[in-house]
Amino acid sequence: MAQDYDNQLLESVSVRRRRLRDALLFGAQRQRRSVDERLGKVLTGIVIAAVLCAGCVGWSFISSRLIGQSPYGPAVPSSSPSVGTSAR
Repeated sequence: MAQDYDNQLLESVSVRRRRLRDALLFGAQRQRRSVDERLGKVLTGIVIAAVLCAGCVGWSFISSRLIGQSPYGPAVPSSSPSVGTSAR
């Protein structure tokens, strides 16, 4: 029973501190600022994901070039005769 009271007290203190901090930092427009912060975090996440994807594509391209393979499949030599054509 005492443990529950302690947890409630700690939670209420942390909520009160967070509200005071938000009021000090953001003033009367704290609701609008929190939306702006969330939007900034979402955009930051999208940018980080795009950079990681570009890095993976770049790494794949460079590693395939170092190994000597074409990223578009096996190369077909252009000087070889066509199959199925006969000389008349």
